[in-house]
Amino acid sequence: MPNHLWHGTWRGKMPGGDVHQRSRTIVRPTGGIVRGKFPSRKNGRMIHHEGLLELDAIYLFEASPLIVRFREQPITIQYPDGKRLRRYTPDFELVLITGEVVVVEIKPARRLASTDIRRTFDCIEEHMQRSSVRFTILTDLVLRQEPRLTNLKRIYHCAARVPPTPAALDTALARHAREFPTPIATASALFAATGIDPYSALLAGRLQCKLDSLVSSNTTLTLSMEGHHDWFRVSEEHSF
Repeated sequence: MPNHLWHGTWRGKMPGGDVHQRSRTIVRPTGGIVRGKFPSRKNGRMIHHEGLLELDAIYLFEASPLIVRFREQPITIQYPDGKRLRRYTPDFELVLITGEVVVVEIKPARRLASTDIRRTFDCIEEHMQRSSVRFTILTDLVLRQEPRLTNLKRIYHCAARVPPTPAALDTALARHAREFPTPIATASALFAATGIDPYSALLAGRLQCKLDSLVSSNTTLTLSMEGHHDWFRVSEEHSF
């Protein structure tokens, strides 16, 4: 089974899968940050998020066929800042379909305009480079591109909660390959007897559609080339 599909097991409303202890836990939440949990299909457990921008990032991570799994607040590191040693806990760690691991910070672009904050992350990035760890910052300018974000949220929520097996996808797509390109509504009717839905095939990277206009039942779907899963990328600059 390809490792880009979730392997967890749903038990009623609670998923069971990856077990993870966050490196930093908020004991007394303060301020206006909206904190919550997201039922991750890829990880088979609830993912904590701090703020709505992190929640938007989670939707993109869940929808991307290039991201196998991810963890929130995965590690705490110590990095040098002049003569001082400081602590830092990144927001997420991504495991890509290539096996590469990427450590990610989620930050509003306006915050990076601060000289002090920019200097802090320059120090962190330099430390990560010395440690051969791939590190990147994803801002709202990258994460909240519209209508892409709205479309991927729709696709995620329309897809089956438990994804179809690769074998089931292979069978359904092979049976109806000659019908593509075709609208989502037509694909839904074609797949109805197999129990497959086109939205799950999109999340698996087996089908593709354009995200530059709002996705609807009339949106055209095309077959992905064999092994070609990058029909969209969270960040073109960082190639995932």
